[in-house]
Amino acid sequence: MNNPIIWMIIGMGIVTYIPRLLPFILFKGKELPPFWQGVLKNIPFATLGALIFPAVLFIQDNVLYGLLGAASAFLLSYLGLNVIVSVLGSIVVLTVYSSFV
Repeated sequence: MNNPIIWMIIGMGIVTYIPRLLPFILFKGKELPPFWQGVLKNIPFATLGALIFPAVLFIQDNVLYGLLGAASAFLLSYLGLNVIVSVLGSIVVLTVYSSFV
């Protein structure tokens, strides 16, 4: 157990676990105000936009391919679908598009 890499992995696990555990401990039995519930509901969609948009700007081979993927992901997210469903739907759209082009 003297290996520093093992201690580093254990430390990273603890540091990752603490921010996930604290809200459960601090907000146990409490309900957030409606404003904060709305903010937290929109975080996955904001993350989706932050991940997709920069990648669309760096596509060099076929810009239409990136725009189509981003548009389909944003449309599916706008319809209120889950983030995973939006990403998978965008993959399906691009798979169908690439098979016809």
